[in-house]
Amino acid sequence: MVKIPGFDTLLSKAGNKLVVVDFTATWCGPCVYIAPLFEKLANENADVIFVKVDVDAARDVSGACGVRCMPTFQFYKNGEKVKMKEKWGSRKEEVG
Repeated sequence: MVKIPGFDTLLSKAGNKLVVVDFTATWCGPCVYIAPLFEKLANENADVIFVKVDVDAARDVSGACGVRCMPTFQFYKNGEKVKMKEKWGSRKEEVG
């Protein structure tokens, strides 16, 4: 995996906390639709670190993480990717 200084620092500082990364774009309809649920989950789970990465503003991060479509959710623990879900669509019940 390519090392991205800011992203790697975030994962390192998270320690053993779960980090949920939402790779998103302002022009992505499903991303915009799911954004309020992502924020709600972040507010309800203070022990989890929720991060949004704009794929247009952070192409280096999204590229290094293998993002091919949006929305893409990746889960990290102890600096390692533990799970990934691509293209959830716009149905909120799919998140879970």
